[in-house]
Amino acid sequence: MKHFRLYLTIVGSFWMACLQLQAQERKSLAGTWQVKLDPQDEGLQAHWWEKAFPEKAQLPGSLASNNLGYKVSLATPWTGDVIDSSYFVLEKYAKYRQGDIKIPFWLKPKRHFIGPAWYKKAIEIPENWAKKRVLLHLERCHWETNVFVNGEFCGTQNSLVSPHIYDITGHLKAGKKNEIVLRVDNRIKIYIGPNSSSITEHTQTNWNGVIGDISLEAQETTNIDDLQIYPRLATSSIDLALTLNQSKGHTFKGKIRLQARSLQANGAIFPVKELPVSLSSENQTFTIAYALPQAQLWDEFSPNLYQLTATIVDEKGQKIAEKISRFGMREMTTIGTRIAINGRPIFLRGDVDCAGFPLTGFPSMERSFWEKVANTAKSYGLNHLRFHSWCPPEVAFQVADSLGIYLYVESPLWANQGSAVGTGGLVDDFIYQESERIIKTYGNHPSFCMMSYGNEPAGKNQFAFLGKWVEYFKQKDGRRLYTSGAGWPILPENQFNIHSDARIQRWGEGINSIINKEKPNTQYDWRKRVQGTQPYISHEIGQWCAYPNFKEIAKYTGVLQATNFEIFKETLEAKGMGEQADDFLYASGRLQTLCYKADIEAALRTPGFGGFQLLGLHDFPGQGTALVGALDAFWDSKGYTTPEEYRSFCNTTVLLARFPSLIYTNQETLEVPVEVAHFGGAPLKNAKILWQIVDEKGAVQQEGSWSKEQLNIDNLQAVGSLKFALSRYKKAQKLSLKVNLAGTDVKNAWDFWVYPAQITPENGQVIVTDKLTPAIQQQLEAGKTVLLLPFGQVKKGKGAEVQVGFSSIFWNTAWTSGQAPHTMGITCKPSHPLFRFFPTESYSNYQWQDLMSHAQAMILDEFPQSFKANIQPIDTWFENRKLALAFEGKVGKGKLMVCSIDLEKNLESRPVARQLKYSMLKYLNSKDFQPTQAIDLNLLKSFFE
Repeated sequence: MKHFRLYLTIVGSFWMACLQLQAQERKSLAGTWQVKLDPQDEGLQAHWWEKAFPEKAQLPGSLASNNLGYKVSLATPWTGDVIDSSYFVLEKYAKYRQGDIKIPFWLKPKRHFIGPAWYKKAIEIPENWAKKRVLLHLERCHWETNVFVNGEFCGTQNSLVSPHIYDITGHLKAGKKNEIVLRVDNRIKIYIGPNSSSITEHTQTNWNGVIGDISLEAQETTNIDDLQIYPRLATSSIDLALTLNQSKGHTFKGKIRLQARSLQANGAIFPVKELPVSLSSENQTFTIAYALPQAQLWDEFSPNLYQLTATIVDEKGQKIAEKISRFGMREMTTIGTRIAINGRPIFLRGDVDCAGFPLTGFPSMERSFWEKVANTAKSYGLNHLRFHSWCPPEVAFQVADSLGIYLYVESPLWANQGSAVGTGGLVDDFIYQESERIIKTYGNHPSFCMMSYGNEPAGKNQFAFLGKWVEYFKQKDGRRLYTSGAGWPILPENQFNIHSDARIQRWGEGINSIINKEKPNTQYDWRKRVQGTQPYISHEIGQWCAYPNFKEIAKYTGVLQATNFEIFKETLEAKGMGEQADDFLYASGRLQTLCYKADIEAALRTPGFGGFQLLGLHDFPGQGTALVGALDAFWDSKGYTTPEEYRSFCNTTVLLARFPSLIYTNQETLEVPVEVAHFGGAPLKNAKILWQIVDEKGAVQQEGSWSKEQLNIDNLQAVGSLKFALSRYKKAQKLSLKVNLAGTDVKNAWDFWVYPAQITPENGQVIVTDKLTPAIQQQLEAGKTVLLLPFGQVKKGKGAEVQVGFSSIFWNTAWTSGQAPHTMGITCKPSHPLFRFFPTESYSNYQWQDLMSHAQAMILDEFPQSFKANIQPIDTWFENRKLALAFEGKVGKGKLMVCSIDLEKNLESRPVARQLKYSMLKYLNSKDFQPTQAIDLNLLKSFFE
């Protein structure tokens, strides 16, 4: 760790030195600006650049960060699509549509403004700038800017990905005060798709302002316009494309001086290389080779960095211009169906970043923020970040460079929902323009490894257009790999594909997905789903929800408010379940973790697979509120899993077990192959894999080991197999297979269950029925104990409309128009005597899959708020219905248990259901069954057909 900190210190020192060299001729414009909003867009016609503006704002910043704009109302003109419009009409939201409204579909901005805003600042220009070329730098704008200097128009730019840089030479008055006016317009100028992460309220907000570096730079007449660095590993050298720029009619003679140095501790300083240069045109690009003997390569394990200084000196040796750039020696290629770095296959384990910034509402320009993102991602076993329809700022690339994160960047488009590509219009042109700007601005960063046009395109001509786009950039700049778009299309031109077939829940599958429909197992993979011969990356896998963490509300201290969470919290409390919020979070979170483990391990089990991109490790605050992360929108843990647990199934090296089933009877034989997926920096020699079978108390039942002379860089490497009869287990119990790689922290575990095959549920003194007939009612009134099993008879309006599944909710029920399942597993009390013979945690594990797949929910909203269920499904937070699969109560002198799980059909082949019924009847026949909650029989009868 000390060496790592020293490395960061050295890198940081060189970076600061770089900034200081650049800053010698820079003048910051950060600070207080005059500002005036232009909602009617009258400023251009009325010559506002000549007028004084009444209010003040701090730049860098946005209107919202300066508390400027309008309060949100029902008439607010949102940029993003509100797919579920029920908020605007349903009675349950009526009170939230009054006064200071609350919205459920994304975070609510404290201030909102769409349109032009004018910013003005007076600044004194040094006298020695009189004969210099002066550039105005606006690092990140949102989005179109116009610039006026001393009343003169200097141009327009509209990039969402790169700095707006204006040449304002000739407009300034040296030695005097000058007025600089910016007009920033955040209206949609080009229809790139309303839900693009670059512009939408679903994530960062459609903010108005300028962030990052805001400054003036004075240059000599001849200067360095661009420096691109192309590593050549075969020759241990780099090729440079150095573009010089000078004023029209000017000539220059001098030298180009190049020197590279390593940024590692005690790094090498390479010799200076000089070349004569003669320049008579306005622009000229020089291609130069520079040797780096014994260069250290860059990758996720060794993020070695170099710094190149390019200096232009005149014939007298006087420095005229200088440009400094960091780079890494690495090459991205493919080997068969694998992506490779420096000739070594890698497996991408990624997260999707959709530009969520809950405090600022705009991308952070702080190194500390991006270090938190990168370090947190690595701690959860990831090596990759995808930027969904947006491009991060310079500082994000710097951090990824230093920490060894593979970045996949997109142009700022999700050309869908009314937009399209391949139309031959402005959108197509903008894609090329923004792509060129991304490559020019960030192309030297070794972390910039992959790129596409953007996300999930529409357009009947998309194949032809995107195929040409891929080919063009493959030929232009081979420093990274290119694909058409995230999600689709799969094209022969692609160097890798991103597609959504290879995941355990595809869009629209609902309860027919693998994890909901098939018996629990860990042997499936995606070899039948993978398309194409290029590397295949699975698109946005997971999307599994956890219940809202209401403690998160207090964290929103910036420009956004979590009124969505406030609504969900208030509706939960209105149903009398407020005290269960933490239980819902934990139980749903444990199920979410199970689902992500299943998704990730399936990818790691697939031969030749390229990797995955999670959606996500952290929450997505929009699109109805998609609480799909183990981390919240602040990249903080929600408390139900840990980095250590995640790394057990998501890491460089992962042990895998192919269970044909996770549910057994004690008449069966356990037979489980164990294998390893290893994508480290080198093969592992003399590996020893230890295994144990442990019971719920942690007692070791069986153990052993396997040895492997070498673990290569690959997956599907068999290390051994377990095979033994389960006849020793006479009672129902959960067991766990634990494996670990000796001498390392590489480990993994899987729970499985063994049930007695010959057990028979006995009614005893309990009357078991599927209907509340008059005779059954009389028995209850007379003091009998009744088990009511009404599966298949629950009415709509009473629970039949709630689609119960094993998995958690996919994305969320609002954005998916109610895609099943509508529940996030169950919560219960394992210590309750109902479960004395049915081992369970307080949340859904795999033994609940059969039960949840054969169940109907019952809605207990009409019952007293204090009424509690024995087995409670966790409802979608948009409804917060009090649900039950089992509850107990007293009816007259009698005692009643109602269970809407199918505990009757095919019990001979459903050992879990048989065991639950056995445990339930044991409880009902025991002295422990003393229900205290009264049940209104007439109300109960109204539930069933």
